[in-house]
Amino acid sequence: MRHGIVLFTSDRGITPAATARAAEERGFDTFYVPEHTHIPIRREAAHPGTGDASLPDDRYARTLDPWVSLATAAAVTSRIRLSTAVALPVESDPITLAKAIASLDHLSGGRVTLGAGFGWNTDELADHHVPAARRRTVLKEYLAAMRALWTQQEASYDGEFVSFGPSWAYPKPVQAHVPVLIGAGGGPKTFRWISENADGWMTTPIEQDISGKAADLHRAWAEAGREGSPEIHVLVATKPSPDDLAGWEAAGATELIWGVPDKSEDEVLAHLDRLATRLR
Repeated sequence: MRHGIVLFTSDRGITPAATARAAEERGFDTFYVPEHTHIPIRREAAHPGTGDASLPDDRYARTLDPWVSLATAAAVTSRIRLSTAVALPVESDPITLAKAIASLDHLSGGRVTLGAGFGWNTDELADHHVPAARRRTVLKEYLAAMRALWTQQEASYDGEFVSFGPSWAYPKPVQAHVPVLIGAGGGPKTFRWISENADGWMTTPIEQDISGKAADLHRAWAEAGREGSPEIHVLVATKPSPDDLAGWEAAGATELIWGVPDKSEDEVLAHLDRLATRLR
């Protein structure tokens, strides 16, 4: 299994660039950052972890822009992949977002993975005029439209939520196919969506029975007629036992994602040193 690092970015503590550089130096494979454009103060949406409108901590309101963060990381690294855990594409204009991702992939030498979510914070989505009940459809169209802009010399798309006529859009990504992972609770609906529209699954911090759900995803993948196997990236939320690690690997997990705190650089580097022992 590969190993990645996620920094829940904020306007305090270590910078994304310093974290990515240190993670690359220690042999990690991927650097991840999250996204929230803003957090409405009055909300009805329940956080998946707390079960109500309260938030686990204040970083949700303090996150840095993910693509700016990853661009700074790209400038000081050469190998580590650059990803989101997770971005919310439906909160951006898809044409502009496609340009940003393609530019980052171009400038980084083809190192971008898009980790995307449907959006648990429906109040946040509402401020972006995304109907909560249709957010999966909106994301499906956004991804299809962005892929058209990334791959077609004269790109166009005609959907319910995205529509544009024949257009030129450069740069194209270095990668022939920018990988897309969906970070969401595992279940039949999500796995069917992934099998039809994405390249793999990223687990949530509260996921249970990851091995069993991985088997469900592989079945959905085969039923959709997809070749190969889905990527499965496990977000490590608690200290795993050797049995956990062996079980995830046997279930087909391709990458483990380890979190680091938004603390001082010295504290985060010491944390990375401890995590890096798992790579040896």
